[in-house]
Amino acid sequence: MTQAVNQVVSAHCNKKASRFSWSKITPYGFLMPFLILFAVFGLFPLLFSVYLSFHAWNPVEGLSAMKYVGIENYDIALTDPWLWRSLQNTFWLAITSGVMQHVVAIPVAYALVSFSDRLRHWLTSAYFLPYITSTVAVSLIFFNMYSPTSGIINQALISLANNPFFGWAFGWVLDFQPIRWLEDSTLIKPSIAFVVFWKYTGFNIVLYTTGLMTIPKDILEAARMDGANALRRFWHISLPMIRPFIFFAVTLTIIGNLQLFEEPFVLTRGTGGTGQSGLTISMYLYKVGWEWLEMGTASAISWLLFALIATMTALQFFFFGKKGLEAN
Repeated sequence: MTQAVNQVVSAHCNKKASRFSWSKITPYGFLMPFLILFAVFGLFPLLFSVYLSFHAWNPVEGLSAMKYVGIENYDIALTDPWLWRSLQNTFWLAITSGVMQHVVAIPVAYALVSFSDRLRHWLTSAYFLPYITSTVAVSLIFFNMYSPTSGIINQALISLANNPFFGWAFGWVLDFQPIRWLEDSTLIKPSIAFVVFWKYTGFNIVLYTTGLMTIPKDILEAARMDGANALRRFWHISLPMIRPFIFFAVTLTIIGNLQLFEEPFVLTRGTGGTGQSGLTISMYLYKVGWEWLEMGTASAISWLLFALIATMTALQFFFFGKKGLEAN
């Protein structure tokens, strides 16, 4: 009798243990495809990049040509004047195009909120269209628009200069024709910055419109009844209440603008322009890795860029994050 009871208890325990084991393993089985893909295409390249940044390697020669050099790659990168030139260009483009995106997006979003739902939806869709358009396609179109002889921008300026009504304001343009937007070293960065501004302002408009629509209408109506005009309602009520959205949008702008690549690459045809005026840090990284085949140095530059973006983002969080997140 005792033996039979023990067998029943043992069988029950084994069954329970088996069921417990499967319940623990099953979720990982479902996650396994993602974990494998993440390990192969995410984690391994990341770790290999760290490892590679301490080695000199020409990929054409195979893995056997990899040579440990310590921090030499970082030293080469930090002492290269072209890296600092590319950083200077990157910061110029990031600040110029980034600030204007938000300066324009916030007032436009404030105006859109006052429109009817139908009109607001149409306009926000129109503003958002450049953001979802292929960056390469946009850059190619602007490359043709910036053409000195056949570009629509120069042709429009010439037409305005010859127009009897606007000639007094644009007559000076004829003295500088043809304007070489992408060949003159002083015009390359403004030309690239305008393309970046045109493409990404719509995203910020949609974001700020969403934020402004979360403000309770009772507050704005009470302020209006107290005599506050539209400017005061915007400055003292709407702007402070969308501070979390501003913080989020500015953070995305910092991260994105410090990685500018497609626009300057296409507009300067991959050369960086006259005097490397359009060379960004991402383009410099591409040149080092894929044109000069110095993969170790390229990996070191990529981690320096990561440190720069992390530092700028951390400063944004430190100075504006707490106020931005507590404003709601």
